[in-house]
Amino acid sequence: MAKSGDEALSGLQKSAILLITLGPERSATIFKHLKEEEIEELTLEIANTRSITPQLKESVLEEFYQVCLAQQYIAEGGIGYAKELLEKALGNEQAIEVISKLTASLQVKPFEFVRKAEASQLLNFIQDEHPQTIALILSYVSSGQAAQIISALPQERQADVAKRVALMDRTSPDVIKEVEKVLEGKLASLVNQDYTIVGGVDQVVEILNSVDRGTEKHIMETLEIEEPELADEIRKKMFVFEDILLLDDRAIQRVLRDVDNNDLGLALKGSNEQVQTAIFNNLSKRLATMIKEDMEFMGPVRMKDVEEAQQKIVNIIRKLEDSGEIVISRGGGDEIIV
Repeated sequence: MAKSGDEALSGLQKSAILLITLGPERSATIFKHLKEEEIEELTLEIANTRSITPQLKESVLEEFYQVCLAQQYIAEGGIGYAKELLEKALGNEQAIEVISKLTASLQVKPFEFVRKAEASQLLNFIQDEHPQTIALILSYVSSGQAAQIISALPQERQADVAKRVALMDRTSPDVIKEVEKVLEGKLASLVNQDYTIVGGVDQVVEILNSVDRGTEKHIMETLEIEEPELADEIRKKMFVFEDILLLDDRAIQRVLRDVDNNDLGLALKGSNEQVQTAIFNNLSKRLATMIKEDMEFMGPVRMKDVEEAQQKIVNIIRKLEDSGEIVISRGGGDEIIV
């Protein structure tokens, strides 16, 4: 598929060209953040791409850079700010073109004013609201803000709000506008008119990973009684094997004392270089050499077996944290005093 210009290219074709240009290592990192069907589509497109001119590579890379730049500017100061800076850099016409290419996820999100507020101030606004309203707001604010707010709510409301965040799927723009009006009377709403996906299990996991251990434990214990399947899904996502990098050397050494060597070799077979280095640095040279040799002799392994071995180690880590023998580094967690 030789191309001389990028005008007629689809988004999929441009993405394939971008990944080819970035090379296998960087592309592999990007693939980790994509859905299975997106990976399949891109892989097929890459396989069907025969030759690309240096000019086309440069053009696609430049467009990608401009969109990334625009995203950063939006995050810093909104659409207006992004447009102003891009106009200075690219000119008015190209700036408008770049902004228009951004997806809905890059547009100014609802509750923009809320994300700039102090968590303690925000708590005063919303603590007496319905749990569903609180859950909606927490789905939009940063995980740090959400963690502080949910920690400061009465215990009997914490699990209810967490459950509502996890089960939230699509919220009508009208509902979002109404809640925004209550919180910020005269502020003009910039809500996208498409239904906006918020909340979900990943959102509540991010919040729970930021709260103090006591709040997390209470919420999870309540969910295990009221919504055992949801609690199980949340627990599986709360600490993944790669998060072992959050542990200090002493904690890693304590974990490794309880890990079967066969499980360790299998788990490391499917992990990244950083994790492998962290583990091997905390083993004796003799044991590290032995496990490396075991990994080489294993040959190809099933992903299912790797995941099971990694989950066993994650379970050991959670058990040791519960008993207070190790500490997992957490963001946020400071309580709000009201």
